[in-house]
Amino acid sequence: MADRIAGNKKAYHDYFIDETFEAGIVLTGTEVKSIRDYGLSLKESYAHIRGGEVWLMGVHIKPYEQGSYNNVDPLRPRKLLLHKKQIRYLDERIKEKGQTLVPTKIYFSRDNKVKVEIGLARGKKNYDKRATIAKKDAQRDIERTLKSRNQ
Repeated sequence: MADRIAGNKKAYHDYFIDETFEAGIVLTGTEVKSIRDYGLSLKESYAHIRGGEVWLMGVHIKPYEQGSYNNVDPLRPRKLLLHKKQIRYLDERIKEKGQTLVPTKIYFSRDNKVKVEIGLARGKKNYDKRATIAKKDAQRDIERTLKSRNQ
């Protein structure tokens, strides 16, 4: 079971996630230590393809307190590790209108490597967001009613 570090709920609120991909991420030692202390934020983050490589932008990893001169810029672009075939596939898909790459969660894999789940996403319109919220509210009411009946 993977140990989840951070999730991006806003991604599911603002986008329809069509497909997800697991990617490795290139980090320094102090960044990994900071991530272990849950010093990570995925807000306003995205991924893009440049020069045949996938880059993760806007992820804030706070500087490690005992890191001193080994700390790096908290918002620096970070390279994602994917197979060439996957990168080509993603590159073709994001050229379509309305498609983008959004990180959905960051977690430790079974072998203690930091992994990023990126989603191939389409933007939601405001009416789609309202419909999603209404559906969740209705589901919550149904569950509440069933729970009160069973007690």
